[in-house]
Amino acid sequence: MKLHEEKISDVLVVRLEEPRLDNTVSSEFKTELLRLAETEGVQNVLVDLGKVDYADSSGLGALLFGHRQLKLNSGDLKLLNPTPKVQTLIRIAKLEDVLAVFDNENAAVESFRD
Repeated sequence: MKLHEEKISDVLVVRLEEPRLDNTVSSEFKTELLRLAETEGVQNVLVDLGKVDYADSSGLGALLFGHRQLKLNSGDLKLLNPTPKVQTLIRIAKLEDVLAVFDNENAAVESFRD
């Protein structure tokens, strides 16, 4: 799985470099999110989905898993730049109230301070 991590203030930005977030990568992504949730100093994670053209239920499940793990550590997971197809899937699954979605990185990073 290809991803890049970048710390901006107290937020870890995880940029997925995969075109698909489906059953072929979701298990590995869940493992990575668990590692991050258990890393000292990591509470807030912003997942950049700008390069993800396709996601399925296992991909959404991985994001929800990461969200839950970070919440257990008083943190949060939010989404950045989902492509239209991924945005539609989030809406169909009625996850807009669970996973905060942003199209502006600065606004997303600032939202963790609220």
